[in-house]
Amino acid sequence: MLKKVAILANGGDVSGFNAVIRAIVKTAENHNIECYGYIDGYNGLLKNDYVLLSTAGNGDAKGILPKGGSIIGSSTNSNVFHYKVKKEDGTVEYKDLSDVCIQNIKDAGFDCIFTLGGDGTQKSARDFATKGVNVIGVPKTIDNDVACTEITFGYNTAVSVAMEAIDRLHTTGETHHRIMVLEVMGRYAGWIALESAIAGGADVALIPEIPYDINRVATKIENRKKRGKEFSIVVVAEGAKPINGDITIMGKRDNGAGVDNTKLGGVGQVVAKQLEELTGLEARNTTLGYMQRGGSPTAFDRVLSTKYGVKAMQLALEGKFGTLAVMKNGKLDYALLEDVVGNNKEIGAVSGNTAESNIRKVTMDHDLVITARNIGINLGD
Repeated sequence: MLKKVAILANGGDVSGFNAVIRAIVKTAENHNIECYGYIDGYNGLLKNDYVLLSTAGNGDAKGILPKGGSIIGSSTNSNVFHYKVKKEDGTVEYKDLSDVCIQNIKDAGFDCIFTLGGDGTQKSARDFATKGVNVIGVPKTIDNDVACTEITFGYNTAVSVAMEAIDRLHTTGETHHRIMVLEVMGRYAGWIALESAIAGGADVALIPEIPYDINRVATKIENRKKRGKEFSIVVVAEGAKPINGDITIMGKRDNGAGVDNTKLGGVGQVVAKQLEELTGLEARNTTLGYMQRGGSPTAFDRVLSTKYGVKAMQLALEGKFGTLAVMKNGKLDYALLEDVVGNNKEIGAVSGNTAESNIRKVTMDHDLVITARNIGINLGD
């Protein structure tokens, strides 16, 4: 019988974190289960830093449904299986501190840990499950790239923000007869770029899954000009790359080992410059950046997050640990964390865009791709 559970939010912040937390807490309270939250993700688990979460009285989980971010924080640099430790002499070494975390869980008496996060977070969750911890994951990321589920919470809000940006860029592009380029997040998956391009009426969408030919994009824009359309909207995913080329990176984050440290960004500016040279039209780039992560979640994400939180707690009550709450064929379900990580079986291994990773990418037979092509959106190929 469950008596005490704990939640940790990990990875980049998204709108919907708090809605999931609230749903887990409220469902736990309805079953007389105490619910706690680790502060700052896996870092809090390592430091044994947690707080009681409650929706009663002045409880921390009260009134948080519309709030962006996470009331218990989050962390993007905490693979506790390969944790960066600074020694007294200033040098750095990496240690497996997972056993410290496991002992903290036992000492606190937590019967289950809920891990709210994306690819890297759920990889560590699987690793903890392998070592005997009762873990249940909830798929979070604006990138929508977690395997085994059709949608992640936070994604819809990010797409909505990108769509609004496209709407605003339309008026400037039309007024000044410019090419307006919008660079959006998504890392190695093109979901945000593709769906926001369709929703915003963009003319071009460049995504990581389809290496682009900049000359074909220029031809699309020139043909529009011949038809009297003297402006164009180009949406570029941060992980987009030219045919036979590489992704554009801004550098490496110092996030420690065992996590994807590649800092993407800059491809929008590259594309804008190339298109200006090829077409003779002025081109301007806007990089949307962290605007996609912040703020209040959409109605869709509030509902989805709530459903995910309730499902996660139900899985715990049923004793279905080592799983991820997912959406399959439009219905709530669950998947084994072993299936979520795919071939990435090594404890503490790097997550992200590796041969072993199991991140969900856009496929060429997906409805979004077919729809985009049929309404004339150029995908760069």
